Amino acid sequence: MKLESYWLDTAPTFNQGEQEPVSGHVDVAVIGGGFTGLSAALALARQGASVTVFEAGRVVGEASGRNGGQCNSGLAHDYGALAARIGVERARAYYRAYASAVDSVEALVQQEQIECGFVRCGRLKLAAKPQHYDKLARACERLAREVDPEVEMLSQAQVRDEVASDAFFGGLLQKTSAQMHMGEFGIGLAQAAVRQGVRILESAPVTGLDPIGGNAYRVTSARGTVSADQVFLATGSSSVGPFGYFRRRLVSVGSFIIATEPLASALLDRLLPNRRGYVTSRNIGNYFRVTPDNRLLFGGRARFAMSNPRSDEKSGRILRATMKETFPELGDTRIDYCWGGLVDMTADRLPRAGQHRGMFYSLGYSGHGVQMSVHMGQKMAEVMAGNVGANPWRDLDWPAIPGHFGKPWFLPFVGAYYRLQDLLH
Repeated sequence: MKLESYWLDTAPTFNQGEQEPVSGHVDVAVIGGGFTGLSAALALARQGASVTVFEAGRVVGEASGRNGGQCNSGLAHDYGALAARIGVERARAYYRAYASAVDSVEALVQQEQIECGFVRCGRLKLAAKPQHYDKLARACERLAREVDPEVEMLSQAQVRDEVASDAFFGGLLQKTSAQMHMGEFGIGLAQAAVRQGVRILESAPVTGLDPIGGNAYRVTSARGTVSADQVFLATGSSSVGPFGYFRRRLVSVGSFIIATEPLASALLDRLLPNRRGYVTSRNIGNYFRVTPDNRLLFGGRARFAMSNPRSDEKSGRILRATMKETFPELGDTRIDYCWGGLVDMTADRLPRAGQHRGMFYSLGYSGHGVQMSVHMGQKMAEVMAGNVGANPWRDLDWPAIPGHFGKPWFLPFVGAYYRLQDLLH
């Protein structure tokens, strides 16, 4: 079993990054070589800007290449609860932003001819308890009425035809959701940016950001120093670098995934004939899908812990046991990959994007980042060109989380709370 991401291990090699130290001046310095930063760099270069991307590790080496492989419409929230809190119009706008984000991914795949197996297969949210079905049915009715006609409730019998497991009691199908190979998409996105003239520096952690007037900064990294008229921060849950303002506003939560050995097509036709993306309705739930080479990818927040090799392996054992409970037929199946990644969560689980001290940023996708990261890279390129209204999250304030200074000491307590909620509801 490899303790590394299946997406990264099976992605093409990116060998078009800059090898020499950098210096001089650029129009835009992008900090972070994941989906957000690469999408922004590509869009900015198309506008005619000179762009350098600083990536601390490898391209798409963190959340962009370590996620569950789903590209979903819909919020991270219950739409009705969010509408009650912030109003129907704002909730509808946020929901539609996520639908547009999936469209943005599909458009990029087509425009740049990225071979990544993008397919609109739909996402099925599975009721893990009988009472969850009623809640999902109410949510479906309101979504269909107010914002998304492409939703449908499936009965327990219909779900049994979709997922060969006795663990579920119906489900909510969002038909416009998609999936793809995350590593292939990320490398394809990086290659598209290079074709537009973007310089991409790997192994280039940023160690200094010094304002030099207006929105301009001097950006110091392990690979050299440049001055930039604009800086765009797309670091996600970075624990290194001069980004303390953002670390106080983001909580890094581990998410863990296993991938089986390749499975027979006939077996998968029995277990998951429609090959959708699937997620369960528990607070500490699971998600799963089939990979392009017929592996079952099965993930979730198995433990409220940070990701590291030891933590990933412990979480992998929990996920394997849950997978076997869900699909007893896979009891003897070999696990080939086990990995974890960090999800950058905001307190209200809504993204944040805007400007701080002249520096532009987009962060905090809270577990729904595949599509929104790509979308927001493009939208923030528009903002940086003067179209402030392109940012769907522009009206959100972003106070620091009380008592939080970057290390989430409270995660075990949060995990205990959610486990209790799953027992009670």
